[in-house]
Amino acid sequence: MRSVIFAVLVGILGAAALHILIILAVPGFTGNDAYTRITELGEPQHFYPLDNDPVADGGLVNDDPGMRIAVCALSVAERPVRLYAPAGVPFWSIGLFDSTANEVFSMNDRTSVGGVLDVVVATPIQLNAIRKTLPADLSRSILVEMAGEDGYAVLRTFVPTATMDEAAYSFLSDAGCEAIEDETE
Repeated sequence: MRSVIFAVLVGILGAAALHILIILAVPGFTGNDAYTRITELGEPQHFYPLDNDPVADGGLVNDDPGMRIAVCALSVAERPVRLYAPAGVPFWSIGLFDSTANEVFSMNDRTSVGGVLDVVVATPIQLNAIRKTLPADLSRSILVEMAGEDGYAVLRTFVPTATMDEAAYSFLSDAGCEAIEDETE
């Protein structure tokens, strides 16, 4: 019986110590999440290419030499956001995440229409309005519903050889992450 009581007490003390440790550690992690770090790169609704070299201040970096990456913080609070990029690289992929880093949507050039990135991200209400009027310029866009208002996109392109580097940078610099006019208002 004494050993059971001892085990329960040790368990309670261990749980209390763990909870205190977690509470004290939380402030250290605040502001280090991906969404916050991406918003610190600059204005929202703009793709920012990540450097392949380590950044002195511990900022975001692309640590894969075979990929070029750009990120965009976005908000669909007021208007839907359109993510676009032309074809022309051997491979690209995009991941859309909410502000807590949960993946909302992903695709690549093989699952797109003609190898072109054309995605509209919106709230459920905005998507209903878009579907009712479906403007001609959005007829080939992939419509993605995002439950929350804030998130980020990560656009990656493959660079198999050094000669493809210029095309990759051109692809990322031509990519757009812009609020679109809500033609249903």
